[in-house]
Amino acid sequence: MARYVPEGLKNEAAESSEPGRSGGPRLGVRGWLRWGWRQLTSMRVALMLLLLLAVVALPGSFFPQRPQSPEAVAQYLESNPDIGPFLDAIGMFDVYGSPWFSAVYLLLFISLIGCIVPRTFAHVQAMRAGPTRVPRNFTRFPVSEQLRTRRTPEQVTNAVESVIGRGYKRRTTTRDDGVIEISAERGYGRETGNLVFHLALVGLLIVTAWGQLVQYRGQAVVVEGENMVNSAVDYDTFTSGAWFYTASQEPFRIRLDEFHSSFTDAARPDEFIADVTLTRGDGEVSTEQIWPNGPLAVGSANVYLTGNGYAPVITVTDASGDIAFSGPVLFLPQDTAYTSTGVIQVPDANRGDPQLGFSGQLFPTALRAEDGTVLGSTFPLPNDPVLILNVWTGDLGLDAGLPQNLFVLDTDGLEQAMDTTADGAEFPLELELEPGQTVDLPDGQGTVTFHDLRRFVALDVRWDPSVPWMGVFAALAFAGLAASLFLPRRRIWLRIEPGASGTVVHAAALARGDDPGLQRELDRVTSAVRKKRKKAETTQDD
Repeated sequence: MARYVPEGLKNEAAESSEPGRSGGPRLGVRGWLRWGWRQLTSMRVALMLLLLLAVVALPGSFFPQRPQSPEAVAQYLESNPDIGPFLDAIGMFDVYGSPWFSAVYLLLFISLIGCIVPRTFAHVQAMRAGPTRVPRNFTRFPVSEQLRTRRTPEQVTNAVESVIGRGYKRRTTTRDDGVIEISAERGYGRETGNLVFHLALVGLLIVTAWGQLVQYRGQAVVVEGENMVNSAVDYDTFTSGAWFYTASQEPFRIRLDEFHSSFTDAARPDEFIADVTLTRGDGEVSTEQIWPNGPLAVGSANVYLTGNGYAPVITVTDASGDIAFSGPVLFLPQDTAYTSTGVIQVPDANRGDPQLGFSGQLFPTALRAEDGTVLGSTFPLPNDPVLILNVWTGDLGLDAGLPQNLFVLDTDGLEQAMDTTADGAEFPLELELEPGQTVDLPDGQGTVTFHDLRRFVALDVRWDPSVPWMGVFAALAFAGLAASLFLPRRRIWLRIEPGASGTVVHAAALARGDDPGLQRELDRVTSAVRKKRKKAETTQDD
């Protein structure tokens, strides 16, 4: 039995047939490229790519990201020396800048554009063309009806057109045999909303990429009484996009005047407020407040309050009595009671031989045992602050040029100062200080003074001009999605045939997808014919 070959392919199939293999058309390079483009620009592939983009973004939630927290990445690599370098090589610590994330992002963008453009042209042509022609057979539609009335075809037409209303695009034609056909269609907004939704997604992709290219973000820790300037060199960490330019930074300076915090009796945070003095680039000075959900807007940049803690003011003198270190030291909170840890490095003590290092804990409200030993902190506020320091001497390793964690003391090459009990047993020496107190270092190596306890805040400055546009496109996407889901697409056809015994009206309706209100809509249109019919019959009976 001969194999069927479509008429248009018979000649090509005959030419390409070879002995031992079935004939058939060959796609060739252009054919395969065209097939690949059609697959890429199909809605099915676009949805798959959108889902894939969400999947490949998940590692950004599981692993620390270098642009946002480089110190967390360094700590992860140190804690996981086996798998850490491999994860770093495949881009797990910079997911949103990795080649594979960018590839999915770009493919999704191309897929949406290739899917939307032809659909937009087709939709515009459909709107310009108007309603479709009236079908021949109405009985094949699930929602259809046939009526007979004594009214003339013109009267029926006027009644139907007055009921259909402005929501429909209408086309009325009169055939040579006197039959009047009405074709009405509504719901163009459904496809319009669908296109707006996808165009808004494309807009979101564009402005998100643009925002990542031009934005900048900086984090700075500011102690009470000190300043920060909106400059890349003044931040503790600073990241920016590839198209970032210095002129986009709003010139301003922030001075932390005072930080207020309050807690409930259960030590739960109640309020955090930072009183700051803002000096703008034009010299204008104003007093402002920043709180966790109330960022400070300076031009197009926003300043967020992201953290806070204590910074004891310490002065260290060496064996010769010279001041080797003086200033506030950041101690990071470790629990809800603000028990904090910190490090003091004094490389200039004793002219560097030996150098001094201190690791310690700060207890804002010290809880003491019966013998006076500090057990912990009972409340976050500094009701009874106590600072306990361990002393180390030796080489701090700062001259090696290797990065170090400023909040962890590297004890390699250091010797810890020890104390002895009455029976000669050794244990690490602990220096206990309260505000205003000075203690001597062992072996005449100098003194440590705890002057005051200040507060510090962590400020996050962000500038991203794409954020307002994201809101615009997100609103457009929501409006388009709502229109595509809730606006019904309906077609109504009527054929009005004149006859000797009256006018016969054939009506049918069709919806795109499931539409429970379709029958009710057709009844609303034909009800005008029924009312006229009943009115005419009543008049005849009278």
